[in-house]
Amino acid sequence: MALKDGRGETLPSRTITDGLDRAPHRAFLRAMGHDDVAIGQPFAGIVSTGASVTPCSMSLAPQAEAAKAGLKAAGVTPFEFSTITVADSMSMNHAGMRFSLVSREIIADSIEAVTRAHGYDGLIGFAACDKTLPGTMMGMIRVNRPSVFVYGGAALPGRWQGRDIGIVDVYEGVGRVYAGEMDEAELARLEKAGVPTVGSCAGQFTANTMAMVAETLGLALPRSAMMPAVASERRALAEESGRVLGRLIREGGPRPRDLVTRRSLENAAATVAATGGSTNAALHLPAIAHEAGIAFTMEDIAAIFDRTPLLADLKPGGRYWARDLHEVGGVPTVLRAMLEAGVLHGDCPTITGRTIGEIAAAAPAPDGEVVRPADRPIAPTGGVIVLRGSLAPDGAMLKVAGLKRLSHEGPARVFDGEEAAVDAVRRQAYEPGDVIIIRGEGPRGGPGMREMLGVTALIYGQGMGEQVALLTDGRFSGATRGMCIGHVGPEASAGGPLALVRDGDRIRIDARDRVLDLLVDPAELERRRAAWTAPDTAVASPTLRKYARLVGPAHLGAVTH
Repeated sequence: MALKDGRGETLPSRTITDGLDRAPHRAFLRAMGHDDVAIGQPFAGIVSTGASVTPCSMSLAPQAEAAKAGLKAAGVTPFEFSTITVADSMSMNHAGMRFSLVSREIIADSIEAVTRAHGYDGLIGFAACDKTLPGTMMGMIRVNRPSVFVYGGAALPGRWQGRDIGIVDVYEGVGRVYAGEMDEAELARLEKAGVPTVGSCAGQFTANTMAMVAETLGLALPRSAMMPAVASERRALAEESGRVLGRLIREGGPRPRDLVTRRSLENAAATVAATGGSTNAALHLPAIAHEAGIAFTMEDIAAIFDRTPLLADLKPGGRYWARDLHEVGGVPTVLRAMLEAGVLHGDCPTITGRTIGEIAAAAPAPDGEVVRPADRPIAPTGGVIVLRGSLAPDGAMLKVAGLKRLSHEGPARVFDGEEAAVDAVRRQAYEPGDVIIIRGEGPRGGPGMREMLGVTALIYGQGMGEQVALLTDGRFSGATRGMCIGHVGPEASAGGPLALVRDGDRIRIDARDRVLDLLVDPAELERRRAAWTAPDTAVASPTLRKYARLVGPAHLGAVTH
């Protein structure tokens, strides 16, 4: 009799193991060391983006090994497989960054391919670097088998000149050298202190933001997101994740699409706003929703951001690190503050069997510093907003957490591509008040929608971070700070208004009114449009050519199917 789950459904693995025709399959399983007991149990895939290409992913291997022990204890046979990591740390500020967002799709596709081909009954996914988190979640949701997500954890901050620092300090140090405010010997000392341990970036950048999203969606165990990568308790967490997956498989417990609903997505977006998280979440949340068959756009996210108070004082806009949030209660404490503020749907289920509201209610109360109580928010609305206007009909993203000013009007300084802008910034060939535009870097036009942390950090390091604005149809790192507007849509290569901007055009940015306008007469814009021709975006890479043909717009998640 075929092995069934708690829903009465035959487990997918039985396609591999049961019947006369499967004798060859069982022979291969025996060659892997599996006996009759192991072959007769449910099968689970352990997929990891672990690698030695970035410190983010170097903590994953021992955690995956611990998950294997948990699965075995739960009577489930584990099978390990790997998928890719494109490290933003190594690809930033050069052409390699074009492959970063592309890797999200490759990860999701590869997880689907292996899971369906091998008939795994459930999945544990380990991820750590920025795009690996949404990519892994997308793969889990697509195959919709019982799944547990495990984040590898953040690095600890470094110490330099008596204060805590992170990688952004190193990026900005480069700008200070170009500005003549730091010598190269001092930068070398800063470089050696910037990232003292393995793990992802230490602030509320993209990796930690998406880890918080996973926990809020109910795909990960409580308090897992902010636990440092080097914490010994991570092994116990991973082993428990294996036991939880075993229960989910046997009991037919909630599957990813039971957890990823419109209400849980609204919770996730609210968590991003409440913590001043990465603008990249507005790219990844629609993509995650898409895998669950839910339309969840930048417009939906904007409405949630506007009704959610900023409650956590986290880097880069605030004062505290992921480590500090973990010490005061982690994500559940943020959720408790959100619940008390009335911005959390408490009835959403999680892999634990408890609702997200029950987890929030049982969490430690906000400490008042790292996490503020509902009646004393840092700001009345979230730390990330969506702008719209004549320059961004489809929207654009701005992180306002920590911004010292919320409006800017100035002349455009236009660059086609990141490299031209970086060269000008290195030479300080721009003026206070400028609006620096980097176009041709959207999902299709790049292709790949590169992050711009290198150029924004140079500007900050030169002491100009609060005196200019920067906007692009590309993306910004979660570590970016300042008046930096990304995801401007439609992108320039699709003929969006950004393609028509010329040097000297006045641009108005008003974060309070959520406005991004090009102050050029409409008749003049029509003349420019009539003369405009689409740029040649052909690239040598077959991977990028295929991506450019398939990818959709940023406000819908830049998905390829």
